[in-house]
Amino acid sequence: MNVVTTIPSDNIYNCWIDPYFLEDGKDKYLYRNLQSSEPEGGWRKLSAAEIAILVRNHNTASDWDTILVAEEFDAELVKHCSFFGLVRIGKMSPNALAYHDLKLTIGITNCTIHSCDIGNNVAIHNVQYLSHYIIGDNCMLFNIDEMSCTDHAKFGNGIIKDGEDESVRVYLEIMNETGARKVCPFDGMLAADAYLWGKYVDDKKLQERLKEITQKKYDSHRGYYGEVGNSCVVKNSSIIKDVKIGDNCYIKGASKLKNLTINSSFSEPTQIGENVIMVNGIVGYGCNIFYSTTAIRFIIGSNSKLKYGARLINSFLGDNSTISCCEVLNNLIYPAHEQHHNNSFLIASLIMGQSNIAAGATLGSNHNSRSNDGEIVAGRGFWPGLCCSIKHSCCFASFTLLEKADYAHELNIQMPFTLVSNNSEKDCLDIVPAFWWQYNMYALQRNSWKYTNRDSRVFKMQNIEFDSFAPDSMEEAISAIKLLEVFAAKAWLKANGDESEKSYTYLREKGHELFADPRDVVDNLEILAEGFENSHRKVRILKAYNSYYAYKDMIINYAISNILAHLDNNPTQSLTNLSDHYDSERRRFWINFGGQLMTQCDVNELRKDICNGKLDSWDDIHERYNEIWKRYPDDKLRHAYLCLRFVLRVDKINTDEWKEAISRQIDIYKYICQQVKVTRAKDYSNPFRQATFSNEQEMNAVYGHLDENSFICMIEKETSVKINRIEQLLKSLS
Repeated sequence: MNVVTTIPSDNIYNCWIDPYFLEDGKDKYLYRNLQSSEPEGGWRKLSAAEIAILVRNHNTASDWDTILVAEEFDAELVKHCSFFGLVRIGKMSPNALAYHDLKLTIGITNCTIHSCDIGNNVAIHNVQYLSHYIIGDNCMLFNIDEMSCTDHAKFGNGIIKDGEDESVRVYLEIMNETGARKVCPFDGMLAADAYLWGKYVDDKKLQERLKEITQKKYDSHRGYYGEVGNSCVVKNSSIIKDVKIGDNCYIKGASKLKNLTINSSFSEPTQIGENVIMVNGIVGYGCNIFYSTTAIRFIIGSNSKLKYGARLINSFLGDNSTISCCEVLNNLIYPAHEQHHNNSFLIASLIMGQSNIAAGATLGSNHNSRSNDGEIVAGRGFWPGLCCSIKHSCCFASFTLLEKADYAHELNIQMPFTLVSNNSEKDCLDIVPAFWWQYNMYALQRNSWKYTNRDSRVFKMQNIEFDSFAPDSMEEAISAIKLLEVFAAKAWLKANGDESEKSYTYLREKGHELFADPRDVVDNLEILAEGFENSHRKVRILKAYNSYYAYKDMIINYAISNILAHLDNNPTQSLTNLSDHYDSERRRFWINFGGQLMTQCDVNELRKDICNGKLDSWDDIHERYNEIWKRYPDDKLRHAYLCLRFVLRVDKINTDEWKEAISRQIDIYKYICQQVKVTRAKDYSNPFRQATFSNEQEMNAVYGHLDENSFICMIEKETSVKINRIEQLLKSLS
């Protein structure tokens, strides 16, 4: 029961920490002194003249002897304030501070201040209660109701302090609603960390070690103060409690900020705006959080945005992401996620980045079983259309595009770059594999460019693969080729009255033969997918012939592009060197670790070394990520070469086969360049899009001239250079 009690007045400043929790011979200022820096010349007591000026200016203190100041302190700039406990104030000058249109004189007026260290040349006005904070230099605090810190503040980290029960530890219940994948948040946590912790819940030793590593990352002693970094502006806000604020942070009109770390710096300042409520979380560098946003139990990565009433609860949002106008619960979301339309709903999901959730999308319905909701796992580039509704549990390969529909059954879409459509007229599910490559090349090529271009992080802690064509998506493409061969073979056998069981090897070979035949052989078959939808209705594969060869072209493009880049960076290397050096088994299992791609072998080694103590801190774990990332270009090159071997169906690539692949790549470069322009030109040639304009000049004024499109011009220029380079390579082989 909550009751108001009467306590002795000196308890205000004498009993912040229970003496039971103080170390022998240590006082309650131990950690404050470690956090705070002493001014040049040290602290001094007030002179009698300064006390007289302070009293004349209507200031009071529980004890003037506990008010310490820097040498250049100006008592005339402190008015109408009440001081309790040990308060230390830096130097002041008779000037003013300005931030945009806010201009305040340096000094402290109309405040109640309890046990704080205040930096140099601050402007602190109308702060009704400021308790146990260390304020940096050149800060502006204006019109704040309450800004306080408790002795057990954890600043959003999932730890417990001395004397606290385990039940108070903060967790993020990511990826599902049951809490079975819960993780302890901490400042500096990466999407890769959250995945490592949340995914391998069956590894009990790993779970214990990660919790242990997180707890020991922070001091469990009580007595740490809240912090406001240098050159911060906090104005017109209500409650700020147990919050650590980095340099150059701007907070205006916040309703409630509690138990947070808000990372901010001169090069990556963070801003928090009007009516924002944030509790139990970590905010990354360079974030913008505005307009009635609510975030509870969360981590927001660097260079991300929350705005326009967004609700982020029990979720991890990766770097370079934007969420607005929607509800997001119990998710792990990798970098470069966009969800900025009203009424969308995302729950209990693992979204692997470079994703876009459209308006009205409902991902994860409550409830479609008699137990807790399941989970959704979506590979990179997931893009559901307007008003899509999907149910738990679902899996989607990389760059899956969902057409607007209410998907009534669980889905397992195993082919990348695919368009999925619910055909209500024929009551079937239609699949167009490799759709992006065939019909949306402008968006496909622009995606890789824009994600790289928009990555404005100064310190890139989370390693991210932005290329659409990477080991994860290309392995899915290889799997798609195999599936198309099997599905086509089964369709041909059925059409020819053969219902007997056939081996997987037979079906693969038969399918390969069918796709080598004239295209009408495959086009005339009704090819059905198996295991894509949890229903008894048909799942039709459309445009199978084109899709089959589109996947092969993607793989050739992936392989040759990486090989060319390698040869350009290593002039002494040759194609023969590659054939000799990479004559091994292809690593088929790649895991998206928060945006960084790792082989299954690397992940297994990482987990083992955490469990055996070889990696004993998050810094150690992050360093391992970086070691893997440093050798990733070589791992990717090896994979690209071996993928090319798969497409060419050879054990080793000789000169003739190199010529074949390189000649094919010239055509692929031309195709990509042509399709980038063709798919963008649809916006200009569509008569319904033209209908809103009076003439072509008005349309061009809105859209811009097609021939002047900067991205198309860039692709055309790059294509010319690439073709010239590859023709030289082809000539050298001859």
